[in-house]
Amino acid sequence: MLVVFCPFASGYFLSFFFRNVNAVISRDLAQEFSLSPSDLGFLTSMYLLAFAAFQLPLGVLLDRYGPRRVVAALLCVAAAGALTFALARDFTTLSIGRALIGLGVSAGLMGAIKAFTLWFPLSRLASLNGLYLAFGGIGGLSATAPAEALVGPFGLRALFFVLAGLSVAAALLVFTVVPEKKLPGEGQTLRAQIAGFGEIFSSVPFWRIAAPLVVCHAGYLALQGLWLGPWLYDVAGQGRAAAANYLLITAAAYTLGSVFFGVSSDRLALAGVSRMTMFKLGLCVSVATFGLLAAGVQTALGAVLAVYGFTAISASLAYALLTPLFPPAMTGRVNTASNVMMFGVSFAFQWGVGAVLKFYPAADGRYAPEGYAAALTILAVLQLATLAWLLPMRQPGDQPRL
Repeated sequence: MLVVFCPFASGYFLSFFFRNVNAVISRDLAQEFSLSPSDLGFLTSMYLLAFAAFQLPLGVLLDRYGPRRVVAALLCVAAAGALTFALARDFTTLSIGRALIGLGVSAGLMGAIKAFTLWFPLSRLASLNGLYLAFGGIGGLSATAPAEALVGPFGLRALFFVLAGLSVAAALLVFTVVPEKKLPGEGQTLRAQIAGFGEIFSSVPFWRIAAPLVVCHAGYLALQGLWLGPWLYDVAGQGRAAAANYLLITAAAYTLGSVFFGVSSDRLALAGVSRMTMFKLGLCVSVATFGLLAAGVQTALGAVLAVYGFTAISASLAYALLTPLFPPAMTGRVNTASNVMMFGVSFAFQWGVGAVLKFYPAADGRYAPEGYAAALTILAVLQLATLAWLLPMRQPGDQPRL
């Protein structure tokens, strides 16, 4: 745990911090660089676009060279992106910096899952993933009220200078502490590795499990990564400090849910309750609470956001369900195959919400509540569609390979 889990977790903490921090600094960015809502959505989603674009090459790299070297090298790219963002003076440079950050942290989860399959039995994979995602959740939590406390007196540029230094430190930790281990399928040709994606994408069980992960978790990323902050300002009428606290509640619940769904699904599997059942149950609650936000419900808002954050992470159980469906030599590729779609859709959702808001006139510096309702309703319907396809499914061979 100390030499494999913890070094990767430090990088994943930063990945989530980078992913979610724009929700807190959105107004600072919009004011300093005169950004429209679509500009802000595009800028923030550049992280997701670069992240998604690199997932398929990343799967090959992880299976071919191992997670230690790949993750360490990419974290150095994240450091360069944070430095570029801190020094930016125009929208183009900001976008380049944000894209480099997304590329640099693109192996944060996938590299760790590959390492876990090398060093731990798959019967512990859901628990390890859940605990690991909790570290990411803490990073997302730190990008709310704590980030606001730093940005207020020091400004967003100082924050990103610090993040650049922390990214370099995480890269050194992974490279110097994580041990090497012989890779399954070592010696396989590059062509054969690339051809493995054909087997993955032609699998119907892969699509039925991956689709809810892709669409439901992309909805969470679009909200927590950017649009929940403006929604709290413009629809719920919250001030800056209150909005940051609500974002903190959602991120904290997401962190707790990571541990709950990961650990409980492994333990309940031993008692005969399948991981698929937990996957479906969590997604049903998550989609229902997302629907409440789309409807503009503000009664017991803290509780609604807490339930949503807690259950949204249940989508990540897909990784533990997908991994046993394919040979050990393909773990990097099977998980990045789902991730490329998830972050591609997240990019579309994050940018798309801004594009929809642009059709509704803003007033007094606030985006129209009707625009939020239209955008979030579209996302809710898409989530319902993937859930409807999943619910009748029975997962074959739910018990993992040992």
